[in-house]
Amino acid sequence: MLPETLPSMNTNSVKPRITRHPDGIFAVDAEYVRPGYAAVHIIQHNGRAAFVDTGTNHSVPHLLAALDELGIAYDSVDYVLLTHVHMDHAGGAGLLLQHLPNARVLIHPRGVPHMIDPSKLVAASQAVYGVEAFRKLYGDVLPVPQDRIVSVSDNYRCDLGGRELELIHTPGHALHHYAVVDRAHAAIFSGDTFGLSYRALDTPQGAFIVPTSSPSQFDADQLISSIDRMMSYAPDSIYLMHYSRVTGTPRLAAMLKSQIREFVRMARQSADLPNVHDAIREQMMAMWLTLLQQQGSTLTTREVSDWLEGDLELNAQGLVIWLQRQRKETGVR
Repeated sequence: MLPETLPSMNTNSVKPRITRHPDGIFAVDAEYVRPGYAAVHIIQHNGRAAFVDTGTNHSVPHLLAALDELGIAYDSVDYVLLTHVHMDHAGGAGLLLQHLPNARVLIHPRGVPHMIDPSKLVAASQAVYGVEAFRKLYGDVLPVPQDRIVSVSDNYRCDLGGRELELIHTPGHALHHYAVVDRAHAAIFSGDTFGLSYRALDTPQGAFIVPTSSPSQFDADQLISSIDRMMSYAPDSIYLMHYSRVTGTPRLAAMLKSQIREFVRMARQSADLPNVHDAIREQMMAMWLTLLQQQGSTLTTREVSDWLEGDLELNAQGLVIWLQRQRKETGVR
């Protein structure tokens, strides 16, 4: 049941960073880690609106300020489409929902329990980041009322003011991951399945993109299959959480799949080394630097590391966990 009086939030002093894309799509900087690192997307059509992902609790004032600046009424937001429940994508959902009286959260069935009771998700994230860093990044994560959640199946379709959005299951980064397909505009909102592409790393040849193998459900075969599934829709544009719109999608898909296969090779090659984690990190960064140079980048190693260090660390952790899982499944010690 919705409260009779919704909580207020002063957004007057907040200046959201908004990028206006074609077809009623807006990217709002989630102000997560640094500007240009994470984007929450708003889709507006015929007077109705939807969010794709929410960022963190700290993102919410910026999202509400973006609605104000765009002239979108809070009660016209019909959906909060969560690609998956990792904290940078869904940590702000509970707080944001308090300000959107008509919105429902659409999510994969595996993610539903974690939105109703985020305690296990919080504990898992704290294990990765540490308690103090977690609080700084995410704040106090609020639950989403069960009656505001819709558990959706693969190929679920919802209507946004006459605009059809389709949710497709895209595991590989996370088992409960969905991408949002906007067929009429040849666009896909890919969460993390189509990798990460920071605008600061763009080169004369276009976007530079890397996969994300962060803990703990990376699966190379699933991820490649999910990329192929998204490409079967022939998207002109893909909207990434990290960071927003990329085009030239066939080139980027090929680049992602090549790197994913290389991730597997370098992980297996490093499996018996004394420090697997560091060996993977070193090889991964060397690969990224080489690829950037081949793409015409003039950035220094320090500048590249400044943007990719966090992803490098999480990717290495994820590959170590993947190796452990592979050995357990095959019985290899």
